[in-house]
Amino acid sequence: MKQILVLGAGLSATCLINYLLKQAEIYDWHLVLADINEELAQKKINGHPRAKAVGFDVSDSGDIDGLIDKKDVVVSLLPARFHDVIAVACIKKGIQMATASYVSPLLKSMEPEIKAKNLSFLNELGVDPGIDHMSAMRVIDRIREKGGQLKSFYSFTGGLIAPESDNNPWNYKFTWNPRNVVLAGQGVSQYIKNGRYKYIPYHQLFNRILEREVLDYGKFEIYPNRDSLKYRKIYQLDNIPTIFRGTMRRPGYSAAWNVFVQLGITDDTYIIEESENMTYREFINTFLKYDPEKPVEEKLIEYLHLEPDGDIIHKLKWLGIFENKKIGLKNASPAQILQKLLTEKWVLGPDDKDMILMQHEFEYELKDIRYQVVSSMAYIGKSTTETAMAITVGTPLAIAVKLLLTDQIKQKGVIIPTMPELYNPVLDELEEYGVRFVEKERTI
Repeated sequence: MKQILVLGAGLSATCLINYLLKQAEIYDWHLVLADINEELAQKKINGHPRAKAVGFDVSDSGDIDGLIDKKDVVVSLLPARFHDVIAVACIKKGIQMATASYVSPLLKSMEPEIKAKNLSFLNELGVDPGIDHMSAMRVIDRIREKGGQLKSFYSFTGGLIAPESDNNPWNYKFTWNPRNVVLAGQGVSQYIKNGRYKYIPYHQLFNRILEREVLDYGKFEIYPNRDSLKYRKIYQLDNIPTIFRGTMRRPGYSAAWNVFVQLGITDDTYIIEESENMTYREFINTFLKYDPEKPVEEKLIEYLHLEPDGDIIHKLKWLGIFENKKIGLKNASPAQILQKLLTEKWVLGPDDKDMILMQHEFEYELKDIRYQVVSSMAYIGKSTTETAMAITVGTPLAIAVKLLLTDQIKQKGVIIPTMPELYNPVLDELEEYGVRFVEKERTI
């Protein structure tokens, strides 16, 4: 009987746990679910005869060694910062590992040892990274096989609210980690366009957007991801003239979010004094010039040249940044204060559904003819528990774990899903869950 250890029982774990428990009946597996909240873990396995729930604290190294002992695979759904700790323990004991997160520099440096022990460490098997890799590589490999030469690759993903649940002026609600949304794009974004390298500093990021339509879901705007250039190596597109990856939002989001960037309230590097006694109105005012005779709204409008009755001010007022409501958060950074406000306003309602959108655009040449392929996917969640985000993060990882345990993955070392032996079966099975890409090809 093969033994699976799943670390973390959060939202994205639900679909993975349910999938693996179904497979456990077929393949004679046993699953141990470990979380710092043992009661939550017990609820997730729901008394299943092939599962056991235990309490687990990742900061206890002895706890880690004891838990992973004699397991066939460890699936880490812990926050990404803990994956390296788990990986080191797995390598020491010769146990395979799988995560949905990016490959860390430390894990990559340990690949020779992983290969020497004949282990497979699966990574980047969520939605982004994950489904984005697999769906892109399936098209890229097909173009290569028929002799096409890729000239351009654009890729966009968005974790959004489903149209039927879109009822606020931002056309957005949190469907994943709010902190990551608040801090998104910080640093310098980079890509290449027609052979020219482009670098966008953070303070200009939300001014430099693209516009696209996706399937029948209307218009979207896209702001650049931090580093598109690294995907040239990942996808073996070293000489491609254009490569760009971005994040999708509904039109108007970026211009309004840019207000926070220009004010500096997405900064997480310092603490606001006496933040717990400050109101949101006072908080905004601390970033504007000193002029006690002018209202906060007027100062903000003048500073950023906004239309007094425009869409941006409407969004900001709805959010509550001008309200005399106490923040109530002690020793908070500007980003933490903003996150607290957003979490109150951008929360999913009890009947809300979320949506994952993904679109790839390829241009290639074949026999002196230039073609464009557009590959698009939209997936709407089932509920606030079975969200599109949870399903598309947990399910591909679960399928990959099944492939690993049934010896269908032969590659050893640090693996991401860019090879056919992994992306084909995962994408094929995802179609059974309704995660399907629609392709359109035309000459240009």
